[in-house]
Amino acid sequence: MRFNKKTPPLPRRYVIKALAACLGANLWNTNSVSYAQGQFPNKSIRLVVPFAPGGSTDILGRRVAQRLTHLLGVSVVVDNRAGAAGAIGCAEVAQSNPDGYTLLIGTTGTHAINPFTMSNPSYDAIKDFAPIALLGTQPFSLAVHPSLGVNNLNELAMLAKQQPGKLSYASAGAGGIAHLTAELFKQIAGNLDIVHIPYKGGGPAIQDVLAGHVAIISDSFSTTYPYHKQGKLKVLAMTGTTRSKSAPDIPTAIEQGFTKFTSGTSGLLLAPAKCPNSVIETLYKAIERSFSDQTFLKELEAIAVDPSVGFTPEKTAQFIKSEMNKWGPVVKETGTKME
Repeated sequence: MRFNKKTPPLPRRYVIKALAACLGANLWNTNSVSYAQGQFPNKSIRLVVPFAPGGSTDILGRRVAQRLTHLLGVSVVVDNRAGAAGAIGCAEVAQSNPDGYTLLIGTTGTHAINPFTMSNPSYDAIKDFAPIALLGTQPFSLAVHPSLGVNNLNELAMLAKQQPGKLSYASAGAGGIAHLTAELFKQIAGNLDIVHIPYKGGGPAIQDVLAGHVAIISDSFSTTYPYHKQGKLKVLAMTGTTRSKSAPDIPTAIEQGFTKFTSGTSGLLLAPAKCPNSVIETLYKAIERSFSDQTFLKELEAIAVDPSVGFTPEKTAQFIKSEMNKWGPVVKETGTKME
């Protein structure tokens, strides 16, 4: 149709509606969520991982960053800020602008252990952060050198009682989740006398156990299981509530009668405190959409992370407090302080 001088112009209200419809169509597509200028997000997001590249938290952070980049339509860039058991990166995020453009991958260590092992933490695990979602949990394990000759946790406990102070275990360092996992087992199994040998990192710790210098190691299940398959270590138990899909042959500690021996690290998506609720909700919905993607779920399974579907910001806050209630008494009982 072509207008001429006799054709009256369209009413203004129709023109406005047509423009609004066109604008709305351009702001939404089926593959990603985009936002109008001025709405969140309209620029890149920095995702702080408070540990060095290559570790389990870093790998999880990069998987999440890739997924959020796809869903939010802006770049989500991982920034490793390692040091002081994660405290340096946590403090940096806590002090950043609470606009949603600086986020943190927290862990059980940074938010449930550091507050008790550090005499003067540089951040408040509760007050300084706004929880967005619990991304997943990763179980730990107790493993031994095959020469020790034990096949399960009960046999290990019996041997330790027969030889008090003679056995030792390695961990990635004093005050970490690996150290406290072994201490929790010692308490539950009857206050066993097993000597802790802390190392400066998980790599040196596991190498000494593989070489037979130390008999026992407490480490993440994803770290010990490959050596178990090679016959170089024997994983006695994994500390999740159910068996791992990738290793159905390894029993849990619960199955072996140690019903309170559950342990693991967690991946927490956090923003600085006072971040707007609308921003928190946008990020949470993106995480929940990620969990509906089977490719993403398989990526998590490959690094022994159990996805935590349905952990709203409120449930995530409750989870952090429950972890603090669990590990605080263990830290107090052992007298552990960060070196």
